[in-house]
Amino acid sequence: MGSTESPITTPPGGIAPKSLAPADIVVLVVYFVVVLAVGLWSMWRTKRGTVNGYFLAGKDMTWWPVGASLFASNVGSGHFIGLAGSGAAAGIGAVAYEWNGLLMVLLLGWLYLPIYVASGVTTMPEYLQKRFGGKRIQLFIAVLYLFIYIFTKISVDMYAGAVFIQLALQWNIYLAVVVLLSITALYTVAGGLAAVIYTDAVQTLIMLGGALTLMGFSFAEVGGWQALLDRYSSAIPSIRPPNSTCGIPRDDAFQLFRHPVTSDLPWPGVLVGMTIPSMWYWCTDQVSLQHSIIN
Repeated sequence: MGSTESPITTPPGGIAPKSLAPADIVVLVVYFVVVLAVGLWSMWRTKRGTVNGYFLAGKDMTWWPVGASLFASNVGSGHFIGLAGSGAAAGIGAVAYEWNGLLMVLLLGWLYLPIYVASGVTTMPEYLQKRFGGKRIQLFIAVLYLFIYIFTKISVDMYAGAVFIQLALQWNIYLAVVVLLSITALYTVAGGLAAVIYTDAVQTLIMLGGALTLMGFSFAEVGGWQALLDRYSSAIPSIRPPNSTCGIPRDDAFQLFRHPVTSDLPWPGVLVGMTIPSMWYWCTDQVSLQHSIIN
C-alpha cells in the first residue's frame, strides 16, 4: 500500500528544501498565535450582536486599519509566490494589474463610494436589488461572487500558503490547508469584520517588513540594481513559449508598456483592456464595498 503523504516539492536543479531551524519554527508559531490572539481580541471591540457590528465592524473604524485591511485582502501568498515567479519569468509587466489598481481605488473613493453610502447598502447584491428590483439578479450575483472567490481567490491563496508550510515544516499539504482554514475561520466567525480588519492590519505590517527585508537581502546578494539588470539581460536571450513566434525580448523585461502587436503585454491592453476587470475588482467587488463603507 503506497503512502498517502503528499510528496515534498523539489525545486528545479534537484536541490531538496531544507528544514527550518528551531528559531524559524518558533517565529512561525508566534506569528500564528499573534494573529489568532488579535482576531479573538477584536471580538470585544464591536457589538457583534447587531448586523452593523458583525458585518460592518460597527461602522466605527478609522482610516488606517481599513486601508491596511484592503491592502492585505488584495496581497497574499499568491502574490509573494505566483506574482514573483511571473516577474522573474517575464519581467515587471506582470505588475500592470496592480499598477492599474492604484487609479481604480481613487475611482472607488470619488465616484462609486458616494453612491453606495447614499444607497445605504452593505453588499453588492443588495445594491443591485435596490437599483434594478427583483430577486433574481441579487441571487445570481451572490452565487457568482461565491464561485469566483472560491475558485480564483481562496483556493489560490490557500494552496500557495499550504505549499509554503509544506516546504518549511514538511507537513502534509492537506494538513496545512486544514490548519490555515481552521485558524482563519476561528477568528473570522467569532469576531466578524472587525476581526478581519485588525488581523489584516497586523499582517500588513508583517508583509511590508518582511518584503522590504527580503528585498534588501536580495539586492545585497545580487550586487545591487545595476547588477540585477546586467545578470537578467545576459541570462537568456529571450523567453519563447513552445511553437510560438512571440518571444519576450529581455530588453522588454523592465518595460511596463510594451509593443502593441508583438509583445506578451501590449500597452493598449494594459491601459484599456486591463482597466475593465480592474474596475470590477476594486469598485464593485464585495471586499472593496464592505471595507469602504465602514468608516
